[in-house]
Amino acid sequence: MHAPDGFIDVPVSAAAGVLAAGAIAVSLRGARRELDDTARPGAGGGAERTAPLAGLVAAFIFAVQMLNFPVAAGTSGHLLGGALAAILVGPYTGVLCVSVVLLLQSVLFADGGLTALGVNITTMAITTTVVAYALFRGLVKVLPRSRRSVTAASFVAALVSVPASAVVFTLLYAVGGTTDVSIGKVAGAMVGVHVLIGLGEAAITALTVGAVIAVRPDLVHGARGLGQKLKLRVNGELVDAPETAEPVPAAARSPRKVWIAGVVTSLLLAGFVSFYASANPDGLEKVAADHGIDQQAEEHAVADSPLADYGVKDVDDARLSGGLAGVIGVGVTVVAGTGVFWAVRRRRTADERAEDTTPAGTSV
Repeated sequence: MHAPDGFIDVPVSAAAGVLAAGAIAVSLRGARRELDDTARPGAGGGAERTAPLAGLVAAFIFAVQMLNFPVAAGTSGHLLGGALAAILVGPYTGVLCVSVVLLLQSVLFADGGLTALGVNITTMAITTTVVAYALFRGLVKVLPRSRRSVTAASFVAALVSVPASAVVFTLLYAVGGTTDVSIGKVAGAMVGVHVLIGLGEAAITALTVGAVIAVRPDLVHGARGLGQKLKLRVNGELVDAPETAEPVPAAARSPRKVWIAGVVTSLLLAGFVSFYASANPDGLEKVAADHGIDQQAEEHAVADSPLADYGVKDVDDARLSGGLAGVIGVGVTVVAGTGVFWAVRRRRTADERAEDTTPAGTSV
């Protein structure tokens, strides 16, 4: 669903860019709290662990986005990732994860226009994350407090987030579209095909969240607080059992195995499995071609990038070229993502130190 340059006019693209920048600024502040909460005792802790995990989520989203799956005749879809990121690492951190992926895809792989970056962040990062997490939290509150409920809520939230993203794109196109196309037809086509894509998104999200919960529920942001206290029957009444269990040592809680497994999985998906992805255009590309939205599409500013179109320049073998591009993309994304979240977490720590050393009654 990466919009290229030229679909949306300059004023609306600029406005979307301002909106995206504001959302990222808010997310940076929110992510500091989310990473700090994850670092508290008993939560799997430490910035040295939470930052790499957030970077891993970004890299995994990048890898899975290379796996286009068929959804209808001549149309494919791919993961957007907002729901998955929000549930695993929190909504604010999730916006940053998807934004990092979109930025690297645009700059390195010529996927999604540079002037359309604000549009893509608004539709694919902000909309999906906000809609998915709001629905997810609402479902978790009314469903039984169990891991299965988290997985089920993940499925529904991810499913709804994709057509919601399509609706936001349609609204942006209605205001700033560069071609004279019936908005009703665009809306019907976009929402229809993205409901089908949403089913794939939902399946991927639920399977991934369920897999992580099965081995390390403490690492899933959306699964916090689901632990049920042991009940004892005393004089015919159920009461909370005393907490006598010793805390789990930090070394035993280390997410290193999860991180390694995630990186290896991402490398395999991007470097090998991606060769078998559907070659059909994705939902937005198909709708644009069928309804003439792409008449004003512009060539990407970095179309001659060595990694453009997810292939390595001057490598003739298609399988090797695509695999190398995928591996490079995963590597760059995990390093860039980890760096961003390290910086966010360190800023939080620095702010806390400043507050601790500020005399009472003094404003900073």
